Amino acid sequence: TDPTCTMLGVCDGVTFGQLCSGNPTNRIRGSDKWGVGHHGARRTGHTHNGVDIVCQDGATVYAPFDLTIERRARPYTDPKKAAINNGILARGQGVCFKLFYVAPVKVSGSVAAGQRLGVLLPMQQVYPGITSHLHLELCDQSDPTPYL
Repeated sequence: TDPTCTMLGVCDGVTFGQLCSGNPTNRIRGSDKWGVGHHGARRTGHTHNGVDIVCQDGATVYAPFDLTIERRARPYTDPKKAAINNGILARGQGVCFKLFYVAPVKVSGSVAAGQRLGVLLPMQQVYPGITSHLHLELCDQSDPTPYL
């Protein structure tokens, strides 16, 4: 696969498999008191560069296809958000992406499609009343929605 295909547009034939137990269709978070989950949504001080996949606190997070985890990725610098400040940067199918709010079982190496990547961290501790979710962001910050 071409590692630059995300820069050129959607990689032909790439589809993210199920990311979270309980959400087989990778449904994107709708609107709640904290905002909305689609790509490009307004946030305080910035634009949302990913999509929020509905996922319950403590749910299993799966590899959407065969991938290689390159490293840990953290979304925040704010210590008040430490409970959910974890995730991974991974590559597979020619796509580089980050998954935030997950406690990974490992932070490097290969993972087969459908295997457990980790568990969703306690979103409700940091954002009470939010629709708990896994944040999916492409490394080039383009819209991941066409892959879902």
